[in-house]
Amino acid sequence: MRFGEFLLAAVLALPALGALAVAATPADRAARLVGTVAAGLTLLATLPLAASVRLWDAWSAPAVRPWHQVDLPWVPGLDLRFHLGVDGISWPLVVLTALLTLLCCAYTLWRVPEGGSGRALVALLLVVEVGILGTFLALDLVLFFVFFEVVLLPMYAIIAGWGGADRRRAARKFALYTLFGSVLLLVGVYTVVAAAGTADIVALTGGAGLSRGTQLAAFTLLALAFAVKSPLWPLHSWLPDAHTQAPTVGSVVLAGVLLKMGTYGLIRIAVGVAPEGARWAAPVLGVLAVAAILVGSLVCLAQRELKRLIAYSSVGHMGFVLLGVATLTTTGIQAALIGNVAHGVITGLLFFLAGAVKDRTHTGALDDLSGLRETAPRLAGLLGFAAVASLGLPGLAGFWGEAFAVVAAVEVGGPLWTTLGVLAALGGALTAAYFLRLLRRVTHGRPSPAVGRLTPGLAGAELAAWAPLVLLALAVGLAPTLVLGVAEAPVDALVEVLR
Repeated sequence: MRFGEFLLAAVLALPALGALAVAATPADRAARLVGTVAAGLTLLATLPLAASVRLWDAWSAPAVRPWHQVDLPWVPGLDLRFHLGVDGISWPLVVLTALLTLLCCAYTLWRVPEGGSGRALVALLLVVEVGILGTFLALDLVLFFVFFEVVLLPMYAIIAGWGGADRRRAARKFALYTLFGSVLLLVGVYTVVAAAGTADIVALTGGAGLSRGTQLAAFTLLALAFAVKSPLWPLHSWLPDAHTQAPTVGSVVLAGVLLKMGTYGLIRIAVGVAPEGARWAAPVLGVLAVAAILVGSLVCLAQRELKRLIAYSSVGHMGFVLLGVATLTTTGIQAALIGNVAHGVITGLLFFLAGAVKDRTHTGALDDLSGLRETAPRLAGLLGFAAVASLGLPGLAGFWGEAFAVVAAVEVGGPLWTTLGVLAALGGALTAAYFLRLLRRVTHGRPSPAVGRLTPGLAGAELAAWAPLVLLALAVGLAPTLVLGVAEAPVDALVEVLR
C-alpha cells in the first residue's frame, strides 16, 4: 500500500476507531480526551494528502483526477467498489472537517452541555466526522450515498440530547427534511447507475453517455436532494431551529462542514455527472441563489435572536455559493469552493462566540445583550472580527467567495445574469447592514443587566478553540491561493466537460 493510500484509509479509520475507543472508556473525562486525541490524529493524517500531488496529462486524464485513491471490491455481485480519492476540490473540505471536529472535541474537555454525558457527545461527533469525511472522499455513487446517510442519526442525537428547551422538535424537523432529501438522492443515484451501468464517479463525470432525458431527470433529483442538505432557499426552514436548539459544538459542526456536504455534492455529483442537466437548470439555479441571498439578508435584518440570525446568514452565504456554481464557469466554481471554506471557518467561529455569549448571559435575545464591549471587551472584539469577516471585508476569507460569485455572474453576461449579479451585490450590502446592526445591538450602548455581570476574561480552552479559526480567516483572506491553488486543475477539468 502506497503512503497516500494509507493516509486515505487512516483518515476514515482513525475517527471510527476513536468513536469505539471513546465508547469503551468508562471514565467520562478520559473518554473525551481519547476522542480529542483521535480527532487530532485524523487532522494530522489529512494534511500530507496534498504533499505529493500527481501531475496529469490534461489531454488524456479523466475529469476527476485523484491525487491518491483506494479502489477495492465492495459488493462484487453488483459491481460496487470501495473507491476513495482526494483532489483539490475535496481536500480543503477534508482538512476543514478534521479541524472543526478536533476543536469541538477539545472544547468538550472544558465544557460539556447539559443533557447527557460528554463521552457520548464526543463519540457522536466522531461518527459524524466519519460520515462527512467519507462523503468528501467517496468516488463511488452508492458509497457516497452510504456516507451521506451516516451523518443523519448521530446529528439528530446531538441536537435531541444536548440541545435547548425545544430540541426534540428541532431534531425531528432536521431528520424529516434530511430524510426527504435522502429519498431524492437515492432515486437520483439509482437513475444514474441503472442508465450508465456503473457507479464510478470518475467514469460518470461528464455524462458518461447518459441521454439528455436521463441527465435532466437525474440533475433535478440530485439538485433537490443537495438543496435540502445545504440548505438552499426555499428548502431551508429546518436550519434556524436546528442551529438555535443545538449545543455549541453541534452548531459549529452543522454550519461549518455538514452544510458543505450539499454544496460539494452539487458540484461533484449533480453538475459533474449530469452536465446537460446543469446547463438546462443553470438560470433557475441562479434565480434561486439570488432569492436566497436577498431573503436571507432581509430576514436577518428583522431577527432578534443571536443564533437564529447567524443561522439565517448561512442561507444567504450558501446563496452566493449556489450562484457561483450556477454560472458553470471556472471563476464561479472557484468562488463556490472558497466560499464553502470561508463560510465553514467564519460561521464556525461565530457559533463558538454565540455559544460563549449565551452561556455567560443565559439569553440569546439581542435586546438583552447590549454593552458587551464595556464588560467583556475581548469577547466583543472577537465577535466584531467574525462579523466583519462574514460580511465580506476585503483581506478576510469571506470576501473572495462573494465577490467572485458576482464577478462570475457578470462575466456570463446577458440581461438575466447581469441582473442577478447586480442583485447579489445588493445582497452583499444587506449582509453588511445586518451584521453591523448585530454589532450595534450587542457590543455598543449601556450594558444590559444580563451583560453587566460578565467578567472580561476568556478561558484558555476558548482561546485554543477560537484562535485557529481567527488565523485561518486571516490566512485565506490574505492568501486565497491556499484554497484556489489546489483547486485550479480539477476545476478546469470539470469546466472542460461542461462545455
